[in-house]
Amino acid sequence: MRRPEPADLMLLATVTLWGLNFTVTKYVISHGFQPLAYGSLRFAMAAAILASLAYARERSLSMRRRDLILLSGAALIGICLNQVTFVYAIKLTTATTVALLFGTLPVIAGLFAVALGIDRVGVRFWLAALLAICGAALVAIGSGGNVSGHVWGVLLALAATVTWAFYSVAAAPVLGRYSPLRVSALAFLAGTIPLVAIGSHQLATQDYGFGASIWLLYAFAVLGPLVVANLLWFGAIARVGPSRAAVFANLQPFIAAIFALLLLSEPITRLQVVGGLAIAAGIVLSRDRLSPVRPALTTEAGRR
Repeated sequence: MRRPEPADLMLLATVTLWGLNFTVTKYVISHGFQPLAYGSLRFAMAAAILASLAYARERSLSMRRRDLILLSGAALIGICLNQVTFVYAIKLTTATTVALLFGTLPVIAGLFAVALGIDRVGVRFWLAALLAICGAALVAIGSGGNVSGHVWGVLLALAATVTWAFYSVAAAPVLGRYSPLRVSALAFLAGTIPLVAIGSHQLATQDYGFGASIWLLYAFAVLGPLVVANLLWFGAIARVGPSRAAVFANLQPFIAAIFALLLLSEPITRLQVVGGLAIAAGIVLSRDRLSPVRPALTTEAGRR
C-alpha cells in the first residue's frame, strides 16, 4: 500500500477543518451568538489575517481596477451573501443537512460554467446534474423536524451553495493572474465590508459575555477553516494539482455529517444517507466534464 504523501495529509487536514466548521457554527449559534454578528466578526478577523499574510509575503495587494471590480462583484455574492444564507441555514436546520447539500457544489459550479460559456458538456454531465439534484431533494425531505424551519433552512443552504458556486466560477479569471493568497485576501476584504454593514445591528446588540469555550470555538472557526485550511489547500494544490485535490474536497460533506452525529448527536436519516450517496455519485459521474472549472474551485477555502 502506498504511504500517504505530505500533500495527502494536507488535503485530509483541510477537508477535516472544513467539515468540523459546520458543527462548530451550529454549536456557537445555538449558544447565544447571533448569526450575522458571528459571521461578521469571523470574516473580519480572517480578512485582516489573510491581508497581513499576503502583504508580508508579496509586499503588495495591488490589482488592476478591472480585476478588482470583477473580484469585488464576485465576493459580494460569494462571500457576503453566501455567509448571510449560510449562518441562517445553520440556525434553521441541522448541520448535517447543510453539509450534505453543500455536496452539490461541484455540479452547480459546472452548471454555472456552462451558462457562462466556460465549458461544454454532454449527456453524461446532465445525468450527473439530475442525480445530484435528486440527491439534494432526498436530503431535504429526510431532514425532518419542524417543517417550516427546515424548509427555510434547506432553501438557505441551497442558496449558500449556489452563491459559493457562482463565486468559484466568477473568480477563475482573476486567479489566473494573481497569487491565490492575494486573491483570497482581497476577496475577503471586499466581501466582509458589506457583510459587516448588514450585520451591524446584531454586532451592536450582541451580548459578548460568553465563556472561554465559545471564544475558543470562534478562534478555531477563524484560524482553522478560513486561514490554516486556505494555506494547506493551496500548498497541496501546488504539489498535486487541483484535480487530485478535488477528490479530497468531495469527502467534506460526509466528514461534516459524521462530526455533527458525534458531537451534536444529530441524527442522519436513511433518506439523507441515500441522498448523500446520490450527490456523491453525481460528482463522480461529472468529474471528467468539470476540468475547466477546477481552477476556480481552488478558492474553496474561503467558503463558510
